[in-house]
Amino acid sequence: MATKGEMTKQKIIDDATRVFQRKGFGASSISDLLDATGVTKGNLYFHFPGKEAVGIAVLQQEAERFMRFLDEALVGETPAACLDNFFTMALCKHQKSGFVGGCLFGNTALEASDTFPVYAQIVSDVFDQWIDKLQGKVSDAQSLGLIRGDLPATTLAQMIVATIEGGIMQSRLQKSADPMSRCLDTLRTVLGLQLPTSH
Repeated sequence: MATKGEMTKQKIIDDATRVFQRKGFGASSISDLLDATGVTKGNLYFHFPGKEAVGIAVLQQEAERFMRFLDEALVGETPAACLDNFFTMALCKHQKSGFVGGCLFGNTALEASDTFPVYAQIVSDVFDQWIDKLQGKVSDAQSLGLIRGDLPATTLAQMIVATIEGGIMQSRLQKSADPMSRCLDTLRTVLGLQLPTSH
């Protein structure tokens, strides 16, 4: 069972996640974190030496959660069906949030690339792992003739990530599922996904 201190630390991370996702790391202040978490400044600094440390904890936790999400989403009767299921679950995930906040990793990649090298490295690792997981499914689908085979699996995996991130950004801007949904449908067409007839 978690101790009171561990529960407080976890609450800080969870509440800070929502702050950083909406405002970004640079625009979020310690006051914002205190307001969101309801803890005292002394309590926050007892658990974290500063805002950057909170940000690192947030990104590390969300990275672990996202990897679990990918493993749960990339399932299906065939490798192509795995990719299709991931597309569907990714859309549902952002629909549930009302397209508020967007993708924390995409947001941070834009914000941190030139200003927060520690954050940028964590996000870079997330994207590398994401692409690697997709590449495995794409390669398997190519070997079975279930997806176009004229481009390298890595190239297609990178295209999938870039298209999804762009779709999330547009849906966040419009507060509508339509842009992301169209991007995913276009991905299915461009990839030439061959899905089970029962799908």
